[in-house]
Amino acid sequence: MQSSNPALAKLSETPATSAYGDPGWYQPGAGGGTATYPGVVTSARTGVMTVDGVIGRTLALMAMLTLAAAAAWIWVPDRLTGPAVFGSAIAALIVGLIVSFRQSTSPVLIGAYALLEGAALGMISEWFNRVYPGIAAQAVAATIGIFFVMLILYRFRVIRATPRFTKGLMGALIAAVVLMLGNWVLALFGINTGLREAGTIGIIFSLAMIVIGALTFILDFDVVEQGVRNGLPARYGWFAAFGIILGLVWVYLEVLRLLSYLRGRD
Repeated sequence: MQSSNPALAKLSETPATSAYGDPGWYQPGAGGGTATYPGVVTSARTGVMTVDGVIGRTLALMAMLTLAAAAAWIWVPDRLTGPAVFGSAIAALIVGLIVSFRQSTSPVLIGAYALLEGAALGMISEWFNRVYPGIAAQAVAATIGIFFVMLILYRFRVIRATPRFTKGLMGALIAAVVLMLGNWVLALFGINTGLREAGTIGIIFSLAMIVIGALTFILDFDVVEQGVRNGLPARYGWFAAFGIILGLVWVYLEVLRLLSYLRGRD
């Protein structure tokens, strides 16, 4: 199953390995010992990707991102916020693209992304919170809530990552990106579509972006589950955690934007 998340899209395509670097977890008759079968966890699976490992790495990246955000929020002076946001956001984009296209599992590189993205989010959140007091905490709470709701829906198979679901979501993502790029180009020529403003169109579009972003978690959970089932090397836990962080950042920014629209209409 392919994921819409660029960081996890090819994760399930990586060949599974045993603890000794051979294909498969532990093939019957390949070296003696008791044969094991898919779904049975044994000591032969040491050194492979696990759900607990992905969770731990995700929490570590979240801690780094949060600390960077708090530091930027507190210490970056207002007069430097604009250039600092631009610089950290561009740097995070570059590092994120490198990690995504190279499928890097380097904790140093992925950690650098978390720190850079966290700094940008901290300054953006501080600006929004200054205009709309308390909005950052509301956005964080909403993002966490969305993540766990999607996790529960996936866990109990209320929503399943079927081929039809994946194809439809990919189409929606492509349409959303085209609309946002088109809106940005039109804005350069002074044409206002209202797509990113506090009006009815802007609110509907932001809601759609949040729904799409939330649904991508279903695909990401599915790919992580497949990676664990296929016995990918443990280092891919960093890559999986990086992909989940990308989704969380996207949903958070969209929720923050939507809340600013709603608060601005009060």
